[in-house]
Amino acid sequence: MDENPVPLIRLLLARLERISADSIWAHRASGVRGRLLREMEKIETNHYIPTDETYKLVNASFHILEKAVREKIRTNKK
Repeated sequence: MDENPVPLIRLLLARLERISADSIWAHRASGVRGRLLREMEKIETNHYIPTDETYKLVNASFHILEKAVREKIRTNKK
């Protein structure tokens, strides 16, 4: 990941927001999204240096997005 995670975090926030409320992953996405928003605020206002927690949230975001896509593909096949 780049030293400046802000563009990636913004992209993940937008993608997590688009997960359908019908998805079993929507609730988890909401929690991770809230934590990412707080990290983003810290980074932008206090020149906060991202920590391992920031990178864990980014990885969790990708995991949730992957699972939500797989769920959507599986339900569309039925």
